[in-house]
Amino acid sequence: MSSRFWVYLLKRLGMAVLTVFLVVAITFFIMHAIPASPFSSEKALTNATIKALEAKYGFDKPVPVQFFNYLKNIIHFDFGLSTAWVGKTVQELISDSFAYSARVGLMAAVTALTLGVVFGAIAALTRGRWPDKVIQVVTTALVSMPSFVIATLLLLIFALRLKWFPTMGSIPGGLVLPTISLALYPLAYTTRLERSAMLDVLGQDYIRTARAKGLRHTRIIFKHALKNALGPVVTYAGPMMAYILTGSMVVENIFAVPGLGRLFVNSMMRTDYMMIMGVTIFLAVLIVTMNLLSDVAYKILDPRIDLR
Repeated sequence: MSSRFWVYLLKRLGMAVLTVFLVVAITFFIMHAIPASPFSSEKALTNATIKALEAKYGFDKPVPVQFFNYLKNIIHFDFGLSTAWVGKTVQELISDSFAYSARVGLMAAVTALTLGVVFGAIAALTRGRWPDKVIQVVTTALVSMPSFVIATLLLLIFALRLKWFPTMGSIPGGLVLPTISLALYPLAYTTRLERSAMLDVLGQDYIRTARAKGLRHTRIIFKHALKNALGPVVTYAGPMMAYILTGSMVVENIFAVPGLGRLFVNSMMRTDYMMIMGVTIFLAVLIVTMNLLSDVAYKILDPRIDLR
């Protein structure tokens, strides 16, 4: 790799750190701008008990002091104790929940990318014919449907009516429908990206030259066209993971998957400051990392890309 690549990488790492810091700061101050205390909803607690709990969690200190202490703790990967799940640390709850979310997210991402590239290539190679038209109609319909609508339809048809899959994601076979729900939109979008990129590549001079030289059609497609058409798909991989992670918040609740999305929603309902901030920061780091990796992979895949 050239020196420009390493300068670009350091610049992107710096931007990633700044982005995460801004997420931490904004989330922290929004949480502390809420007038209600995490313990004020507990009617059985006296004022003295509430004050004691606030002192235990450090909520009795001035907000700037709390922010400084929080920054100091998260640098050491200490996100504090949950106020809703007594005796549990934020790290423990995130770790347990993320095991489910990672499994669903990874399966959805692999499905979307693999089938998206295949269907996009088929659509491009059969441009104007019936396979291309069918793929375009289906992908247009899927792109226009939110994940929670798809999830609800899949639940009603395949779980409640046909009873092919369980309704809950925490039992064997229960992750199939959540995975499909999260994969369909990025699969459709990837298909459309790959089709456009493939059509553009197939019209390039070097493809016509390869055909004029008498190279086999399969070699032209797999060695030249398909590889060079993957750039937009690789770039989309980062935002795709962001969509899957944020979409899982609704989908996991619909299918009762004990994942990170459901944990976040429950934390919001129970006003668990520490958990909300911990999950938000964790997701921000994950999304920023995925975007960074997709940009670097795009550069490795196509060295002609100008790094700025």
